[in-house]
Parts: sequence; C-alpha cells; structure tokens
Amino acid sequence: MTEPAFPNQPAPQPAAETPAAPRPAEQTPAPQPVQTPVVQAAPEPAAPSHELRSALAAVRTEVGKAVVGQDAAVTSLLIALLCQGHVLLEGVPGVAKTLLVRTLAAALRLDTKRVQFTPDLMPGDVTGSLVYDARTAEFSFREGPVFTNLVLADEINRTPPKTQASLLEAMEERQVSVDGTPRPLPDPFLVIATQNPVEYEGTYSLPEAQLDRFLLKLVLPLPERDQEVEVLARHAAGFDPRNLAAAGVTPVADAGILERARAEVARVQVSREVLGYAVDVCRATRFSPSLSLGVSPRGATALLRTARAWAWLSGRSFVTPDDIKALAHPTLRHRVQLRAEAELEGVTAEGVLDTVLASVPVPR
Repeated sequence: MTEPAFPNQPAPQPAAETPAAPRPAEQTPAPQPVQTPVVQAAPEPAAPSHELRSALAAVRTEVGKAVVGQDAAVTSLLIALLCQGHVLLEGVPGVAKTLLVRTLAAALRLDTKRVQFTPDLMPGDVTGSLVYDARTAEFSFREGPVFTNLVLADEINRTPPKTQASLLEAMEERQVSVDGTPRPLPDPFLVIATQNPVEYEGTYSLPEAQLDRFLLKLVLPLPERDQEVEVLARHAAGFDPRNLAAAGVTPVADAGILERARAEVARVQVSREVLGYAVDVCRATRFSPSLSLGVSPRGATALLRTARAWAWLSGRSFVTPDDIKALAHPTLRHRVQLRAEAELEGVTAEGVLDTVLASVPVPR
C-alpha cells in the first residue's frame, strides 16, 4: 500500500529501485597487547668528584704552610664558601685570624680586602659612595672594600650599629645599593668578621638579626704546646707572615672549582628521617629552660646546608645524622641566647647544645 500524498500535491510516481551499493565489510580491530607501565628507579646519586675534593684538600695543605693548628677553621671556611655563607671568627688577639684569611685567598686565587672597624667608621667607608668629579661635573661611584671576594671585617663589634648594618644587604642580597642603584658584588663573596671575646670596653654587640646572617661562628682556640713550638720554629727559620709566596703558598684552586663543587653539593641526598632529625634538634632549643631564644627556621636550613657540604667533603653523596651533629655547634652556637639566670649559673651555649644533641633521638 502506497503512502497517501499531501493535499493539493500530485501523488508521487514510483521510481525505479536502484540496487544499493554493497557496504564494506566491517573490520574488527585486532586486540592490542596490554602494556605494563615501566617504573623507572630513582637515579643513584653521583659520587662526589675526586678531582674537586682533591683540589679543596690541597687548599687546606697550602693554608697549613702559613697557619699552624687551625685545620678545623680552614675546613669550616671551605664549607662556608661551598654554602655561599658568611663566618664570624671569635678568638683572642694573636691566633692568626687575619693570616688565615689572607692565606686562604692566596690558595684559592681570590681577591681579599681588610676593613678595620672603628667607632668613627661610616657606612660609605665600607660599601662605597658617590664622588663628585669636577672635570666632568658628574658624580661617579667609587667602590668600597666590600667589592671583593673575601672581606675581612676586623673587630666588627667596635663600630656603631649603623655601620654594622651596612653589611646586611651585602651579606644577604650580595649587592650594594647606593643612590637607589643596586650594584652586584663579585662571586664568590664571603664576609669573615672577627671579634675579640675578652675586651668589651667601647664595643657594640652585634644584634640578633645580624648574628643570624652568619652561617657559622668559629671559635679559634690557642694552639697546643707542640703547635706553638712549630710556630716559633718557623719564625726562627725566617718565616714572614707578610710574604706568603716566600712561605711556599701557591694557588691550587680557583672560583671555577668552587662553582663546580657547589653544584655537586646541591645534589647531595638527604632522607626524610635526617631532615626530621635536624628539625627536632632545632626545635629542642626553643623549649630549653636555659634559653630565652632558640634556633629559628633559618638556622635549621643553615644546618642542612652545612651538613650537606660536610658530607660532600667527606666523600659521601648523602647526609647522615652524624653530619648534623658535627656541624651543630658552629652552625647554631650564635643563634641561641641564654637567660640571665642561666649565665649566672655558668651555663654556656655549648653546654646547652650538648644537652640537646644527647636528648634528641637519632634516626636509625
């Protein structure tokens, strides 16, 4: 039966049927093999370069040609250079603080300048200032002694806080801003400040904010008897501390070696357990009854940095709890503040840190 036409339209004529084109046969896709995801193992940390470690070990040997009995201080200064930090040296006069810095710079082929901090020293005397040139009728910037690789800030606690603060931007930002224009400092850049622990008359104690900027605080002890005999023997043989070349000190490393070594230190592995141990050590100082000020989070990151550098110098590509213990004293001793009553009882920051390290559980 045909379908009826619409009104007022002629009925459609049946058309001849055209045979339909054959439909292509449907192809069933071949089953794909199930691919098992490949889990890539974490890359093994690269071992510290023997070449770089040998070069820095040679630096310690060169410094030993001029400085006797301060091997630990030399290693700590190398750690500060690897971590791009700054160092506060504390020791009585005559323990070779200035000679140590000069010899280290000579062995590393770095520039060094010394600033004697006095009560009348101005910030511009350290960072530099604008000087008027009458010939050109323009101001030009004259760089201060801070524009060098190793800055020896001798007796930093003898200058007023305003001048002490002039080092803050240089130490933290590694630049100096004069007249609103930032001027970058050379790389590497290390401030080594000294202070006398036995003479406080006419001195200005460093504020806590500036003490926290120093990565390490090193206490230079008096030499042992045998070491002091060696010092006198060298002087009797004609040693001149002002002529390091005559003492046989030669450059054995440079800024390029330090840069490559810093890159390797940054790849040193630290497990979650060791990170937790470092945090627990720092947090324990905040609850010590002998302290009015504990270690800040900045101090915890500083402890991590120094421990990684020490692990690398020791020939390991990972940090252990022993590395945290080894660097706890020089990294944290200046970041804690004793209560007045604890000082009267003879408590020291070293003793508090010893108690903390003995009480915090060590991860296994």
